[in-house]
Amino acid sequence: MFTLGIETSCDETAAAVLQDDKVLSNIVSSQIQIHQKYGGVVPELASRAHIENLLPVIREALHEASVGIDDIGLVAVTYAPGLIGALLVGVSAAKAIAYARDIPFVGVHHGEGHILAAHIEYPDIGYPYIALLASGGHTALYHVRDFGKYELLGQTRDDAAGEAFDKVAKLLQLEYPGGPIIDRLAKGGNPDAITFPRAKREGYDFSFSGLKTAVRNHVALFTSKDAGIEPELKIKDVAASFQAAVVEVLVEKTIKAALEHDVHKIVVAGGVAANSSLRNIMKEKADEKGIKLYLPGMGLCIDNAAMIGLAGYLHYQRGETSGLDLNPRASMAL
Repeated sequence: MFTLGIETSCDETAAAVLQDDKVLSNIVSSQIQIHQKYGGVVPELASRAHIENLLPVIREALHEASVGIDDIGLVAVTYAPGLIGALLVGVSAAKAIAYARDIPFVGVHHGEGHILAAHIEYPDIGYPYIALLASGGHTALYHVRDFGKYELLGQTRDDAAGEAFDKVAKLLQLEYPGGPIIDRLAKGGNPDAITFPRAKREGYDFSFSGLKTAVRNHVALFTSKDAGIEPELKIKDVAASFQAAVVEVLVEKTIKAALEHDVHKIVVAGGVAANSSLRNIMKEKADEKGIKLYLPGMGLCIDNAAMIGLAGYLHYQRGETSGLDLNPRASMAL
C-alpha cells in the first residue's frame, strides 16, 4: 500500500510517500525566511504559506517516489497539536484527497509522529523504550510500552526546550530559529563560564523559564539602552553555558526514567534531538549505563511527513481510520 503523509502543524510544509513502512520520498518546504524578520512564527503567515506550498510539495513527493495520485491508498495527516490555521490547511487537503479518491485517511498526533520517527531508521527497535520528545512546542518524557501505548512520565511546566533556545537567541540578538545558531556558537564557548540554574522539579517534569530569566539578567549586565549589547558580553560562553544547563537536565531525567522503569532503550525525538551536545552527552551517559540509544537523523528530527505517514499506516494496520468530520485541534495530549 502507498501512503501519502502530510504535515502542516507549524512552519514546515511537508509531504511524503511510503510503501507500507518504507519511505519513498520525504519533502519539506521550510518557511524560515518568511518568519525570520519577526523573530518567530507568525501563525497567519504560516497558514497562507501552507496554502501556497502544499500542493507543489505533494506533487514533488509523488514525483520523487515515482507514484501517481491514483496509486495512493491511504492519506495520513497531522491534526493535533499545532497552530490551528496551519493544521486546518493540511487536514482539509487530506480530506479532499481521501474523499475524491474514495480512500481512507488517518489523523495523526504530531507527538506520536516524532516518537515513531526513530522506527524509520531503526525498524527493529521494538518495545518498550523511554522517549524524550523535545522540540519548540513540546518537552516530555514517555514510557512507550507498545505502539499506541504511551505513558506520560513528565513534561515541561512552562517553556519547551526548543522554545527556550529561541527566546535566549532573541535575547542575544541572534536570528531565528535560534537553536541551531546557539548550538554552533556553543562549540566555541566555555560551558562552565557561567553558572546558570537547573530547575529542580520533582519527578520527571521540566522547567526552563527560570533558566531563561537567568540568561536575561546576565545579558542585561552587558546591555545599555543606547549601545545595545556591549562587546564585553562573551556570547559564545553564554550560549555554551545555557545549552549545558538545558542538556544536563534533559539527559539526567531521561536516563533516570530508563533506570527506574528498567527499560534499556531510549529514543530522542523532536527538533532539539538535532542538538549536537544533547546527542553526544546522551550517548555518553547511555553507554555508561548499558542503555541502547536511538537517535533519528537530522531530517527526521525536524517536522516532516514521513513520520506522519508511518504513524498513519500503523494505525490503519490496526483497523483505525478517521472520519471526514475530524477537526484539527491546537492542543491535545498524546
